[in-house]
Amino acid sequence: MISKNRIRFINALSQKKQRIENNRFIIEGEKMVNEAMLWIPELIENIYATSDFETTILDSSIAIEEISSKELKEISTLTTPNKALAVCKIPTLPSISSSLILCLDGVQDPGNMGTILRLADWFGIKDVVCSKNTVDCYNPKVLQATMGAIFRVNVHYLDLSEFLSTTELPVYGALLDGENIFTKHYERKGIILLGNEGNGISEEIKGKIQYAITIPRFGEAESLNVATAGAIILGAFYR
Repeated sequence: MISKNRIRFINALSQKKQRIENNRFIIEGEKMVNEAMLWIPELIENIYATSDFETTILDSSIAIEEISSKELKEISTLTTPNKALAVCKIPTLPSISSSLILCLDGVQDPGNMGTILRLADWFGIKDVVCSKNTVDCYNPKVLQATMGAIFRVNVHYLDLSEFLSTTELPVYGALLDGENIFTKHYERKGIILLGNEGNGISEEIKGKIQYAITIPRFGEAESLNVATAGAIILGAFYR
């Protein structure tokens, strides 16, 4: 049985301030918890699961505390809790070492953020650099949208202007008036910069772009979803 104090602690981790103060985050669902057991077992602090939770990962060092469906609902952020929840430590990240980096300037939607991290994982990009006003990657909605990619991609929150001013990699910025990405061959080396859903790349950061790129429009839509744009751009870099 989970104590009331523990329930309050887990519930508090849905807030960014509490995640930072406690250096902890929560993951939910049978798939996500199994992914965590596979990829970051050393960071798992507690697993709470109902009796029907199934795992093929046998690690005796990871204790699973059986709880009732009612208790799981008390600690879950999901409308329909799914068998398990884990409390994990926020990892200490290694230095940025990728030759191709995704860079996010003020991306706010948790679903977009999660999808972008899945894209990074799909294309083998290990480092995603975010402005400090980008949505927290440990937001529960972001975590669900990553489908486990969060365990394989390093997400860095930095002063974006400083980072782009000091990097030796070429900086490609997604803008409406850039070069058509389908007319040029790109090396898999550089920084691909994506902006906020409504406002695009901020004026300060635009000044750091060395190569403006764009996805040509053939229809009448005013804009593309940022995660969709990221997928198309990455496809152009990897073709």
